[in-house]
Amino acid sequence: MAVARTKSVALLGLEGSVIDVEADLSSQLPGLSIIGLPDAALAESRDRVRSAAKNAGCPLPARKLTVNLSPASLPKHGSGFDLAVALACLAAAGEVSAESIAGVVHLGELGLDGRVRRVRGVLPAVVAAVRAGFTTVMVPSLNRAEAELVPGVRVIGVSTLGQAAVHHGATIAEAVAEVGDDELAPAEEFGEDLDGAVPELADIAGNAEAVEALLAVAAGGHHAFLLGPPGAGKTMLASRLPGILPDLDSEGALEVTSLRSLSDHPIGDRLARRPPFEAPHHTATAASIVGGGSRLIKPGAAARASRGVLFLDEAPEFPAAVLDVLRQPLESGVITIHRANAIARFPARFQLVLAANPCPCGQYGARDGECTCPPVARRRYLARISGPLLDRVDVQMRVPRLTMTQLRLADGSPRLTTSAARARVVAARAVAAERLSGTPWRVNSEVPGPWLRGEGRLHPGGTATRALDRALENGAITMRGYDRVLKLSWTLADVDGSASPGHEHIGRALFLRKGIAA
Repeated sequence: MAVARTKSVALLGLEGSVIDVEADLSSQLPGLSIIGLPDAALAESRDRVRSAAKNAGCPLPARKLTVNLSPASLPKHGSGFDLAVALACLAAAGEVSAESIAGVVHLGELGLDGRVRRVRGVLPAVVAAVRAGFTTVMVPSLNRAEAELVPGVRVIGVSTLGQAAVHHGATIAEAVAEVGDDELAPAEEFGEDLDGAVPELADIAGNAEAVEALLAVAAGGHHAFLLGPPGAGKTMLASRLPGILPDLDSEGALEVTSLRSLSDHPIGDRLARRPPFEAPHHTATAASIVGGGSRLIKPGAAARASRGVLFLDEAPEFPAAVLDVLRQPLESGVITIHRANAIARFPARFQLVLAANPCPCGQYGARDGECTCPPVARRRYLARISGPLLDRVDVQMRVPRLTMTQLRLADGSPRLTTSAARARVVAARAVAAERLSGTPWRVNSEVPGPWLRGEGRLHPGGTATRALDRALENGAITMRGYDRVLKLSWTLADVDGSASPGHEHIGRALFLRKGIAA
């Protein structure tokens, strides 16, 4: 057969497209060329494939081989096409069965010795293959457990090109290469166990108001801004938020694990069930936060935090341009990265938590410290966080530093544990999900304001919103802020077990919204 075809997957963002890999054998000068908009790494596949085939015991014929990646207009990146290119070439030469490779999606990079190496993004690639109707994939052995996380697919793991060729009908001696220790990097090297121990909420002494506000933030999926002097516990509070969030459902777990796979973090044999926590340093660039890259578009911290928490400590120290790139994802829940020949999209349903000192020296407003900053310096410092960004943050509160008396009182009183707080959050979210059944939304923060006030009929009305209406009329809050206070009041009612928010819930929500200015 002169032309052979198989399948692979091209990833653009978190979305994958099944690619036809066609190989044509002709009687021209020996060579291997790859067409169909490959990048540099994929164009170099011709040398890897030829050497790998020779060392695997199935050398390519000394004739002209042309490999086409279709659709040709779609950019293809990376070395994950090597296995598909090699098998298409071998099928065109008659070494393996063309019928056998035609219905299998192949993913994997080849070493010069014929070894099939682990590649990034196998999980979203297999998801794309299953959605396209394919039921069999061949992947590197080190990616097999990751690929098997996708239901409804038969996974074939191979360590060498020889194994792959034998599976597809080749008569060569099967060569099995030993896997090097450098390829077995454990998941622990890439961060903490996603389903392991989480920081305990009961470690927080005092600050009962901040803990209750954190509970509302978790229950409604709201964003938060914590303002306070150094040592007040802002970072401690933020790090406890993922622990009180509910476990991810199957869709969320698959999304989070796919993002880890795209980030080249080994996955193991299970999906991540706990919400992620990302805390980039204030020297991070805009591309590292939202994602990017001139050749290969990779997810940034905001995308990796999807379904979890993005924590920006020392928020005023971040460049203003970096902070403001988050404004659009906070509204849409999607990060869209445009390039000249491609558009990549990543999910961005994260909860943003900002933390800041009240001034450059950090002592303004502290009872046990003296601020040395002039008023203009204090205003300029917090003004680094733009008003439009803060307008999208539902909870804005001060976190005071504890005194010794308060600490002693806190040591003798019962504290809310992580497990108890998570149970309350789960119960509040269940109430909201039942109220929002039949809609695309499941938590209060996702509900659009016009729907809440209109078709949803969730505006409390009457005297309950009198203070909120007055704040809007006086210009103390924007229309966006008005809707966000309403959504936060519904969350507070859900946490308290109330059927609908009353004036006390709306008052608390308005205070949490304007707590920094109070």
